[in-house]
Amino acid sequence: MQLPPSPDRNGRWTFVLLLALAGLAMQCTRNFQPKPKGYNRLVLPEPAYILSPDTLPYRFEYSRHARFLRDTSWIREKHWVEIYYPSLQATIHVTYKRVNHSEKLLREYLQDAYVLTAKHQIKAYAIDETIVRTPSGKTAIIAELEGEVPSQFQFTLTDSTMNFLRGAVYFNVRVQNDSLQPAIEFLKKDAMHLINTLEWRK
Repeated sequence: MQLPPSPDRNGRWTFVLLLALAGLAMQCTRNFQPKPKGYNRLVLPEPAYILSPDTLPYRFEYSRHARFLRDTSWIREKHWVEIYYPSLQATIHVTYKRVNHSEKLLREYLQDAYVLTAKHQIKAYAIDETIVRTPSGKTAIIAELEGEVPSQFQFTLTDSTMNFLRGAVYFNVRVQNDSLQPAIEFLKKDAMHLINTLEWRK
């Protein structure tokens, strides 16, 4: 009786390769669990402030780590500015209106500010409004918004006779408040510093 020929070296390598491929195929069928989603760590600078330019009808202290820019929106007006934070991709938008002793204008400006804040109600699960008194005796209305909204902090300041200023903190990134929370708190403190140092210029 004649025995079958023994496999040559190439045949043995082919067999080993097939076994290895079979093992890989079996491993690919295992259920792997994805790693929990992580967030980039934000490195926030130490607070430091400088005075805004004297070419506006108001002045305040703003962060040394931000850029003081003219408003770039299509509806911009002469005394509107942006305080832009490059490292956080965030902006405090500041708009200004003259009241000129007109109660009608003041009511309009306050109503417009209320409407702009209320537009966030679709995504906000809470809007907390507070009236605060600044160290210089000015009254400010502050709105803090909670939820996946692009603006988490808004405010208005007026002397009721000549000046009306509104500010809003906006992030220029996709809203993920869990990851942005340290930056949100940082911007809130800077906005409060702006409010507390605001002065009207004659």
